[in-house]
Amino acid sequence: MTPLLQVQGVSKYYGARIGCEDVSFELYPGEVMGIVGESGSGKSTLLGCLAGQLAPDAGEVLFDTRGEGLRDTLKMSEPERRMLGRTDWAFVHQNARDGLRMGVSAGGNVGERLMAVGARHYGQIRGQAIDWLGRVEISEDRVDDRPGMFSGGMQQRLQIARNLVTGPRLVFMDEPTGGLDVSVQARLLDLLRGLVREMGLSAIIVTHDLAVVRLLADRLMVMKGGHVVEAGLTDQVLDDPQHGYTQLLVSSVLQV
Repeated sequence: MTPLLQVQGVSKYYGARIGCEDVSFELYPGEVMGIVGESGSGKSTLLGCLAGQLAPDAGEVLFDTRGEGLRDTLKMSEPERRMLGRTDWAFVHQNARDGLRMGVSAGGNVGERLMAVGARHYGQIRGQAIDWLGRVEISEDRVDDRPGMFSGGMQQRLQIARNLVTGPRLVFMDEPTGGLDVSVQARLLDLLRGLVREMGLSAIIVTHDLAVVRLLADRLMVMKGGHVVEAGLTDQVLDDPQHGYTQLLVSSVLQV
């Protein structure tokens, strides 16, 4: 099977400081990869490089484009990268406000993504927006409300609807449950797990919460100091960690 994403030797430096260094892995269709580590471990830098938000200093990020095989996204033109971000890729921010148009209605936020890929029929766009709001548990009667009228959990669910409405093949998620109350986190995780399975999504999830990756991720990479120190199937890594740093992460969670 051809990998959906093939990452080869990706490195990013901030002067003398390592953001991430020599990271390589493959992600296959329908697979979810979790990336964990403490603050400053390099996981967010790596995600930014993979998603095209940061320019790495070395390496390749190859994506299986429709009909063209694996292409290095770092060598794509700016219009090609923008189109990729509207169609096959999506990015869910930790702070939903970073991924939403706060001055536009909930339905408008979802509809904008559809319009970006060519949808023009107002009735159909509104209908799809209402359908997707329902799928993320937002009532139809809130379709014309602006995101500022929503709770944090509802804003995050709206951001997910905005991102998934066009059926992307790869979703990048940066701490998708960060900053939410525990009960809200649990509800959001259940929603994400259902959508990932239903849509057959491939995803890369960055988080410091091991419970998130245990629930959502098929495979796991553990980062420390910009390097991947351990990788493997999620349950294997969490139940039988081999690296001392991973053991520390797991034991600190168990002691809480």
